Amino acid sequence: MRERKLYSKEFKIKAVELSNVRGNIQEIARELDVKPELIYRWRKELGLNPSIAFAGNGKNS
Repeated sequence: MRERKLYSKEFKIKAVELSNVRGNIQEIARELDVKPELIYRWRKELGLNPSIAFAGNGKNS
């Protein structure tokens, strides 16, 4: 069974910032070794309510 990767709040924010600046989510996902779907999810979460975004059980969240 594959272990689930945990990403810090800072990592998620940087990924979202990169996607907003550069726009090519597929390329950014490859560079960061994450699935593009994660970046889309992180963008949505950050856009809906930045003050509580990424408050889940992730590392350093």
